[in-house]
Amino acid sequence: MAVICIKEHLRQKLSSHRKKRIVGRDLIEAAVLIPIFRKREEYNILFTKRSDKVAYHKNQISFPGGVRGEDDRCLLDTALREACEEIGLEIRDVEILGELDDAITTTGFVISPFVAFIPCPYHFVGNRDEVEEIIQIPIPALMEKSKFRQEYQLINGKIRPAYFYEYDGQVIWGATAWIIKQLLEFLEPSSEAL
Repeated sequence: MAVICIKEHLRQKLSSHRKKRIVGRDLIEAAVLIPIFRKREEYNILFTKRSDKVAYHKNQISFPGGVRGEDDRCLLDTALREACEEIGLEIRDVEILGELDDAITTTGFVISPFVAFIPCPYHFVGNRDEVEEIIQIPIPALMEKSKFRQEYQLINGKIRPAYFYEYDGQVIWGATAWIIKQLLEFLEPSSEAL
């Protein structure tokens, strides 16, 4: 399947998806960008490992993103601005394919995830105050059953599923893992082309 087919598959699936929004007056609005790219005939997702200098989620693997700024017209603006600030990804190089359901963190953030396609190769520039490392993970590696586990945890007084993905000694968990699981469900029918 060609690159355009994967992009169009996701764009089509996401355009017909009715996004589930989470609202609450005590929640802090945030957004992330899920950058997908093709490298050596394989599709990858770009992640960041947060530095120990950030206020929340220190040293966790996440997507580029952050809290909605006062000048952001919408949450897509937030995701694009943060990706530029954190990893040097220019807005003109991002092709937005759609949006996944909101995700919530135990720290009070509600995250709007935007799926995007980006060029490869790309010269990323990590912001050392926010990003310790830029990580590229092949999508097929995330789809391996041995790399995924699910547990049940007491979160905000309710038993809820918690997801974990492991790759190259790194563990992805929390809202980022929840977002990955949702994305992979959209990709499942086209996985043979990844």
